[in-house]
Amino acid sequence: MFQQTLELYIKRILDFLLYTKNYMIRNNPIQAMINSIVEGVKDFLTVKKKLRMAQYRLNYHRHQLNKMEQLIAENSQHSFLNGANIDQKR
Repeated sequence: MFQQTLELYIKRILDFLLYTKNYMIRNNPIQAMINSIVEGVKDFLTVKKKLRMAQYRLNYHRHQLNKMEQLIAENSQHSFLNGANIDQKR
């Protein structure tokens, strides 16, 4: 009786270890963790470059907006905008 119970427990432990080994081969959580850390380091190292690109885009769009507002003001008939021509933009 004791020997059968012990054999059953050993068989269950071996089955568990076999399932664990197959899971590790299929999913490889250690490799996934390493890949995640590498991606995090890459993002951390390139964050300054991404910030500069975002600032450049923001400044470019702000400049374009200022140019459009200036053109509208120059071509506006309203006196408070200091325009002399008829406003064709609005």
